Amino acid sequence: MGFPGSHPYATVLHNRTDDAAEAQSMAGHDRARGHDLAALRGLNTAVVLRSLRQESPQTVSRLTGSTGLSRPTVEVLVEELTAQGWIAETTAPPAVRSPGRPARRLRFRAEAGHVVGVDIGLKKLVLLLSRLDGEIVARHREDFPADLTGAKRIELLRTRLRAFLADHRLGPHDVWSVGIGVPGMVDDTGRIRSVIVPDWTDLDLARRLADELPCPVLAENDVNLATLAEHWQGAAELADDVACVLVGRRISCGVMIDGRLHRGRRGGAGELGILPQLGLNEAGDALGWDGDRLPGESETDALARAVRAEHPKALAVLDRYLAGVAPGIAALVLALDPELLVLSGALSPIGDPLGPLLAAHLSPLTLHVPRIAVSTLGREGVALGAVRRALDEVDTHLLDGAGPSRRR
Repeated sequence: MGFPGSHPYATVLHNRTDDAAEAQSMAGHDRARGHDLAALRGLNTAVVLRSLRQESPQTVSRLTGSTGLSRPTVEVLVEELTAQGWIAETTAPPAVRSPGRPARRLRFRAEAGHVVGVDIGLKKLVLLLSRLDGEIVARHREDFPADLTGAKRIELLRTRLRAFLADHRLGPHDVWSVGIGVPGMVDDTGRIRSVIVPDWTDLDLARRLADELPCPVLAENDVNLATLAEHWQGAAELADDVACVLVGRRISCGVMIDGRLHRGRRGGAGELGILPQLGLNEAGDALGWDGDRLPGESETDALARAVRAEHPKALAVLDRYLAGVAPGIAALVLALDPELLVLSGALSPIGDPLGPLLAAHLSPLTLHVPRIAVSTLGREGVALGAVRRALDEVDTHLLDGAGPSRRR
């Protein structure tokens, strides 16, 4: 019975309304639960795939232990990832044989895709081709005139990249991501905001290459990429607070805090060379060497060779240069108090002696001199960091539901 004065069907209608509301609420809960389950499944899939990328091959039992997931969950995910082309059984015999039927041993299919790392500097182009596990499978380097226009630099990059891929039986659709290191400041939209490269001010390099490369293209400051490379597989592997200084005619710095690259609000963190009061450009101009040079040897390589041989004149040139750059580097050390200072760039071929020589100039200027390491990555440091950046971009899209074959 309804309330006094109410319609006799009011209670029935009210109940039906409640039923509809309850049904709608249950449907909403089901949808939310479905989204939650899908998100959980995606996370579990990422955990399994990441474990295999870090260590391959592994058995299902090993994966269960390394991921913390239940064995039935791992078994289901393994079948799905195998069907999608992300993982495969390995036929290589195990290092230690155990009695009984051998367990399935699974590996991440690093050959399922490739990324490219690019370093296009003032006078050189470096290309690195990498599998999805970071293994470099091909490399190319060439020099070009420093007065090459911005448009010709882009065309050079297009031409060389196309030929580089073709030489290894790959096309643009086989590349999942491209990282490009450029000199000067790059903002968070990928636009180049400096005048170091002619005609490249306010240039969106990724957009210029979009018709050539259907994959993500990521432009970044070169010394920032060098910093990533050092933390990935260089001198800073075990350090999280790092300042990486590009030493040569051009001085710049990359900063890593708590294991993360610090770019600043507009991508300008570490651009010490812009401040004329530090005298860094004058120090770079004084870095000249008129001694003997081998055929095809650059001026800085010849100077580095002479320093390693303890040539007095070369040591004097280097000492004047380090005295000129020390105030700028000291200001950086005082501001950041880094765990490690990595020296990269044109003078890194000098090797270990470079650290103590710089430390002697820093000591009177700072509260303390941090540990100094000289990069051992050679002239591929920036391009290697570009590979790391490209792999990080792949990681963000690795589990979008498309296997390698569908991506191509």
